[in-house]
Amino acid sequence: MLYPGFSAEDDYPRFERLLGGDVALPVQHTLMNEDAHRIDALLDWGRPETLAAGAEALRPNGIDAIMWACTSGSFAYGWAGAHEQARTLSQAARVPASSTSLAFVHAIKSLGLRKVAVAATYPADVAQLFADFLHAADIVVTRVSSHDIFTAAEVGTLSVERLLEIARLGDDPEAEAVLLPDTAFHTADHISALEKEIGKPVLTANQVTVWEGLRLVGAPTDREGLGRLFLQPVT
Repeated sequence: MLYPGFSAEDDYPRFERLLGGDVALPVQHTLMNEDAHRIDALLDWGRPETLAAGAEALRPNGIDAIMWACTSGSFAYGWAGAHEQARTLSQAARVPASSTSLAFVHAIKSLGLRKVAVAATYPADVAQLFADFLHAADIVVTRVSSHDIFTAAEVGTLSVERLLEIARLGDDPEAEAVLLPDTAFHTADHISALEKEIGKPVLTANQVTVWEGLRLVGAPTDREGLGRLFLQPVT
């Protein structure tokens, strides 16, 4: 897991535990010159040389796949740019690679869904960029909500009560699932509670990132307690 800065990277050890301890999810922090949900900063996080440096640092772990665990730092590059980012990272790491933005698309399609609501912590312009990214994948975004939180560090401090509130306020009757796109949000221990609260699939950034990593290596994902996504066959 290549993770920008410091906010909710401790979700990944939690996912290791929830997965039963047979999956290793080592985290490598990547350079974050400025913690800001602002387009220029997001593009800076996802520079090829930054991700390549992270991949090199992870190489001694003997990794089988690598994930750019950052939604905004991938969708900020657009649909084609996010794919190129993943391709370049794969070349640098010499293993299959993907990103959280691409993981959301693959997860939605694996669930057989097409209409989603985006419940974002980001400012409105950044949230809309994510909606545009999903639209490029032929996914209908029925509602975009934003909460104008400017830094990942602040998102990492939000309580489970605030998490549930943001998901609830972001739901839409037409949506088949609710998406929480920020990897700075602690969600590993709360996915079942989120889906119980909303009454439909809830996809969170760190959840889909882990799922995508397992998908890349062909590992089974039929695990209890991690939401409906983890009850689907890998496709």
